Amino acid sequence: MILDLNVNGERHRVDVDPATPLLWVLRDVVGLTGTKYGCGIEQCWACTVWIDGEAKKSCAIDTSSAAGHKITTIEGLSPEPGEPAHPLQQAWIAAEVPQCGYCQSGMLMAAAARMNADGGSTKEVAKELQNICVCGTHQRIRQALEMI
Repeated sequence: MILDLNVNGERHRVDVDPATPLLWVLRDVVGLTGTKYGCGIEQCWACTVWIDGEAKKSCAIDTSSAAGHKITTIEGLSPEPGEPAHPLQQAWIAAEVPQCGYCQSGMLMAAAARMNADGGSTKEVAKELQNICVCGTHQRIRQALEMI
């Protein structure tokens, strides 16, 4: 089935089984590999994307449910090339948050969605993040959030 996806402001027509998880369509069909597969059981949040501005687990959303909605991946978090990175990305770099970096795109997307919902506040974001990081960089994540 051909579905129309709006990913990071660009239209993508994809020919996939409508039940295919959005994660795999983003990675394997659209070619945006910043969104990661983590656990596959909806626990780790490594696959976080925004659907209409709300943080969602892309491993748990079938592609047909995402069609017709605005999808934002980590590749769409920053402004245009040549412009400064998103404030969270700048803080992540300054605090040297990532070790392996595998979960970081999901962390950034979840934190940014929460910040957007709170009008830019980071006070409660660190407490509310449900993302799992096996490297244990949560302390650095808190430091990065305090920088904003």
